[in-house]
Amino acid sequence: MKRFAAIAILPAALLSLGACGIFGGDDDEELQPAELLDFEATLPVRKAWSAKVGKGSEFLRLALRPAGDGNRVYAASFDGNVVAFDAASGKRVWTVELDLNLSSGPGVGEDLVVVGGQDGDVIALRSEDGSEVWRVNIAGESLATPLIKDDSVAVLTIDGRLRALSRFDGSEKWVLEQSYPALTLRGSASPILVGTTLIAGFDNGRVVASRLADGTTEWEALLSPPSGRSDLERLSDVDGYMTAIGQDVYASGYHGRVAAVAAESGQALWAREISAHTGVGADWNNVYVVDEQGELIALSRRNGSDVWRQSALLRREPTTPVAFNTAVAVGDFEGYLHFFDNSDGRPVARVRVGKGMLSGPPVVVGGQLVVQSESGDIATFVVPQPESPGNAPDISSGST
Repeated sequence: MKRFAAIAILPAALLSLGACGIFGGDDDEELQPAELLDFEATLPVRKAWSAKVGKGSEFLRLALRPAGDGNRVYAASFDGNVVAFDAASGKRVWTVELDLNLSSGPGVGEDLVVVGGQDGDVIALRSEDGSEVWRVNIAGESLATPLIKDDSVAVLTIDGRLRALSRFDGSEKWVLEQSYPALTLRGSASPILVGTTLIAGFDNGRVVASRLADGTTEWEALLSPPSGRSDLERLSDVDGYMTAIGQDVYASGYHGRVAAVAAESGQALWAREISAHTGVGADWNNVYVVDEQGELIALSRRNGSDVWRQSALLRREPTTPVAFNTAVAVGDFEGYLHFFDNSDGRPVARVRVGKGMLSGPPVVVGGQLVVQSESGDIATFVVPQPESPGNAPDISSGST
């Protein structure tokens, strides 16, 4: 367990030391986080509501990320709070205080809210009122959001095991195990579902597709082959968030590649040599990644070619990019949420959630962008739609 924690804290520690000038004084710009530059905001981002979920989890690299079902937003904190908010107003609907430290979740679906504990507990709560449905211990920490579909709850743990638990009582239905290397980054890629196929990334650089119903492996793809002599050079984790648009799956690996893979076969559609461990975002036109230096890159969904690059967040530990409205939203280590135009990458807005680091990507819930900081703050943002002029023609009635 200590092996995972040590490698996870290393990037943040180096960033902090670099910011203080320890590696070469204040003049060494190569180790400094990029300074935030002024610009004219053109996207009218407005905070809809904000709240406190619980105590923070600075530098623990947990998978505590908000989730929603359209009507409610659910969030969990390191100190064991699970909270449901009304998505429109931010009103607290219910709060459950679990007597354990949480490391992942919540996953939401099929009337359940599922969270994972640091010591291997998986807890299912009823989404309506927060009452506990079941609790099991799978003897492994999860740093991936649980996935709930039909009668299964899929949970990926840092020891390379993907389990499907019964939605009804938490009993184990099947388990898939992958080997993991001697040294890995702390984190896991949250499984995603395409149709009835469960797709997960592992620390050995592989992406595996399994049948959700029984765990039968449908295909494996080596996304990020290990290379180099040392364990550090051979890091090839598929840890970042994956995404799917239609039948195309997009994933990234550390010291490896960003690739588009066909969900039905595992065949690579295209691949780029870009080291990106935070994951991949996408919309219908582009795929968005952040490389290991913090450069935001937009690639064409069609063939992976560069569309634009933006270096404003170098060494600011940007999160996985998320498509929102006409922009791409990215958080950073100082609690800022940045918005870049999805067509050319120019900055269009910037807001601050709080002083806590934003380590998890924003989440789109019912037209709102929801983000949670490592200090336990949650906030939602909207882009108000312009009102139609009073004298505008009523197109629906056919008037001119």
